[in-house]
Amino acid sequence: MKTGWILFVALAASAPAQLAVKVRTLHPMTGDLQPMRDAVVLCGADGKIARVGPASEVPVPDGWRVVEAEVGMPGLVDARTTVGLSGLLNWERRDQEQLETSAPLQPELRAVDAYNGRDPLVRWVRELGVTTLHTGHAPGALISGQTMVLKTDRTAVLGPADTLVPMAAVAVTLGSDGFGPGAGKSPGTRAKSVALLRADLIKAREYRRKSEAAGDDATKFPDRDLHLEALVAVLRGEVPLLITADRHHDMAAALRLREEFGFRLILDSAAEAHLMLDALKAAGVPVLVHPTMARASGEQENLKVTLASELQAAGIPFAFQSGHEAYVPKTRFVLFEAAMAVTYGLPPAQALAACTLRPAEILGLQDRVGSLAPGKDADLALFDGDPLETTTHCVGTIIDGRVVSEVKR
Repeated sequence: MKTGWILFVALAASAPAQLAVKVRTLHPMTGDLQPMRDAVVLCGADGKIARVGPASEVPVPDGWRVVEAEVGMPGLVDARTTVGLSGLLNWERRDQEQLETSAPLQPELRAVDAYNGRDPLVRWVRELGVTTLHTGHAPGALISGQTMVLKTDRTAVLGPADTLVPMAAVAVTLGSDGFGPGAGKSPGTRAKSVALLRADLIKAREYRRKSEAAGDDATKFPDRDLHLEALVAVLRGEVPLLITADRHHDMAAALRLREEFGFRLILDSAAEAHLMLDALKAAGVPVLVHPTMARASGEQENLKVTLASELQAAGIPFAFQSGHEAYVPKTRFVLFEAAMAVTYGLPPAQALAACTLRPAEILGLQDRVGSLAPGKDADLALFDGDPLETTTHCVGTIIDGRVVSEVKR
């Protein structure tokens, strides 16, 4: 393990080399999602994909490094996680930065200010083929903070260039999981939760009105408020509200708020979404499905392991996530969740898309990640067999044209 880590640091520090990836089966996740046999992916020195196609049509230029594997696909995109804020060791106050419960509404908390790219958990998911994380503050508070999107080879976030999206969403929890900690803490009911959230959005709407009315006159501009600024970004449509809601009536509340304030909405977890298919379809709201193997208890007691296949049949966009668990090992592996969904009726091609192309689309990053096509980021996960078989190993991870892992995991 120590040697592999040293190798990664050395590779990450170097510029991308010209790299050719040769695989027996390639899942490019383009068009009809069909695989390609005996394929080659050429990764240029700029970290982008230069060409993709059958080996008979895409010759490997002289002098290029060649990496071979049985199966290749786009690097995995985890649609919702807390990796990098929640650490491997589960030590409170040491590596658990994903949830702040001192106040119910804290949209100003930035994921970039807590992310630790050197945590072993980040390395673990990278060695399993995860190249892109939508990570940040966890469910568990009415507004827990912001999320961001970045690549798993970024050991530190020094500025916006180290992320794909420095502020990707504002995370909200509706339902009892978002109630205040301890008896008598606010909010203590669903009605109180929605009232507090609505009041905050109204304040942000007024803050936005005053700010825009001030124009260039600094004397008329309201005092700066980081809390309201984050919500103004939501009201402007710059970032969505990522609302964790498992009960059908909490999802209905999320849809009502969306109708009232006009923000972009992404539903997270959504255990009872099978009861809301028509409403979700009509609203055009995407769903980040709870882990297929989540425990059917608490707010998720009515979850269905067939939810992904039901969303697919209904034409509702969805993606898989590792989510967040309040116990060791602190994260799940998104590809295992996809494989389990196949067991319960989801077509394999759609399962692979739901942890590559679909999350990229939901996050607005489909022009960079989630599929393999010329001009996109050269991010690949390599396997020694079918990625959806639990006996298969990830044998290589490539990010921006760099081999960042050659561990058999």
